[in-house]
Amino acid sequence: MPLPALAIPGKPKPYLLAHRGNRARCPENTLAAFRQALADGADALETDLHLTADGVFVCIHDATVDRTTDGRGPVAAMTLAELRRLSASCGRPEFQDERVPTLAELAELLPADVALALELKTDRFLEPAVCRRLVEELAAGGVLARTVALSFSLARVQAVQAAAPDLPIGWITLSRAWPIAGVQLLGPLWPLLLINPLYPWLAHRRGQLVAPLDPWPNRRLWLYRLLRCDAVLSDDPASTLAALGRKGDASAASA
Repeated sequence: MPLPALAIPGKPKPYLLAHRGNRARCPENTLAAFRQALADGADALETDLHLTADGVFVCIHDATVDRTTDGRGPVAAMTLAELRRLSASCGRPEFQDERVPTLAELAELLPADVALALELKTDRFLEPAVCRRLVEELAAGGVLARTVALSFSLARVQAVQAAAPDLPIGWITLSRAWPIAGVQLLGPLWPLLLINPLYPWLAHRRGQLVAPLDPWPNRRLWLYRLLRCDAVLSDDPASTLAALGRKGDASAASA
């Protein structure tokens, strides 16, 4: 069946998924990056999920805080209060006050016509209780019907879908040039589409959507349009939307 979370009324395909927000202009996975992506006109926000030591869902890509904050150590070993003491500026002084946001904060920010793509970054999402809590939080935030769960781990997204059978799931791959069954969204690394240009056609026959893994897609938009890909990922939504001829920053597209 088609992916409900990306069937966005009034938005043309390919949909634009803002990769970690707008990480070209702001520190990744921060409220600043998400707000910028929304201002750019993104159709969906993509983020990464970890859990703190006290079980809070937080938006951060790495298993540690070392790269994106001014702290050190595993996310899973820190409480939310400890995480909040760190700047998530990615070393950019003008964003010193940014913090690692919670999923609840992101859900509160999300407009009604924008979807949410959550990449599950830890095996904690194999735990049924954690999956149930995630589904409950998404429902409480009013975003469950607009959310898709993603992972390189098929087992993680299947575990979440077991807790919410109507929640669409997506599988990301770096190596398989043939679409698998059992998921609603496929995210192949973009060169795999050169190896197998029939990939989107085969996926579409099963009602699956295709969003190539390509954070800087502008030079290959012609290919994704030719192959009828359903969505594109972008680190700089403004430039990609401008390249698609949609709302965006034309100056950024030419940079």
